[in-house]
Amino acid sequence: MFVLEPRLRRIVYVTVFELLAIVFSTALLTALSGGPAHSSLPMAVVLSGIALVWNYAFNAMFEAGERQFGISKRTLKVRVVHATGFEFGLFVATVPLYMLWYQVGFVDAIVMEAAILVFFLIYTFVFTLAFDTIVALPQHVGNRKPCDATP
Repeated sequence: MFVLEPRLRRIVYVTVFELLAIVFSTALLTALSGGPAHSSLPMAVVLSGIALVWNYAFNAMFEAGERQFGISKRTLKVRVVHATGFEFGLFVATVPLYMLWYQVGFVDAIVMEAAILVFFLIYTFVFTLAFDTIVALPQHVGNRKPCDATP
């Protein structure tokens, strides 16, 4: 098992996650569109970029909303609202992009986005499980407690 300082661990996680995600989503988009991979690679890169920017922006807005409404605990209801809001925003941003890039109708674009959503649900679970098996979690390094980890 590899041991990385927490900040480096997060950087390695995001970098490897996104690079593999681009490769796998290119293959999925190629299969869904019936076109060549070189046509889907730019789309996969753009989708990855949109997801990264939206993730940062959405979480900043969501956390500001939590502060404004005095929410100090992420209950199941808060997590459902968070996940639903994030995915809805991504949906709004990406469905028109599918329609333009692949010259497909609204329903076909929704099917493509749904396939990508299901893919990422499974991919994220499998990738995180594998990554945590290969790279130690910060609280498992030596005798440090989770609160001792430097952000």
